[in-house]
Order: sequence, then C-alpha cells, then structure tokens
Amino acid sequence: MCRNIKILYNFEPPTTEDEVQAAAVQFVRKVSGMNKPSRANEAAFERAIAAVSAATRELLDELVTTAPPRDREADAERRRARAAARYA
Repeated sequence: MCRNIKILYNFEPPTTEDEVQAAAVQFVRKVSGMNKPSRANEAAFERAIAAVSAATRELLDELVTTAPPRDREADAERRRARAAARYA
C-alpha cells in the first residue's frame, strides 16, 4: 500500500469530501504513474478521479463498526513520532 494514503474510515469528525478527493487523486497518480497528465490524457485522468472518489465515498458510507471513532490528532501524532524515529 502506498505510504501516503491514509485511513479515512471511522474518524471524528467524519472524513470530508476534500479528503476523499485527495485520496482519489493520490491513487490515480500512483496507478497511472503520472503526477500531472498530458492534455490528451486529462479527461481520462479526471474521470478516473471522479470514479475513485465516488467508490470511496460509497464504501465509507456503507461500512459499519462498533469501534469508537478514531481521533485525528492522536493518529497524526503517532505518524509524526514514527517519522521522527525513522528519519532521525
């Protein structure tokens, strides 16, 4: 799994559309191998981002859990601590 793609499920406050869109962009960039598509590929790139965003939102809306919601700040702190240990 790509290291930069973050978990989006079961957070308080809930995942925003911007976060879903950003994850879709990352995924499409990774799969296509392009950071920015050429003009010839731009429409396909945008359609793929829209499709991945829709599928992601549908998945997040349908998942069910009894676990308490995650704390965004606590997760961010854990990621920062791991990065500090890895790159110190």
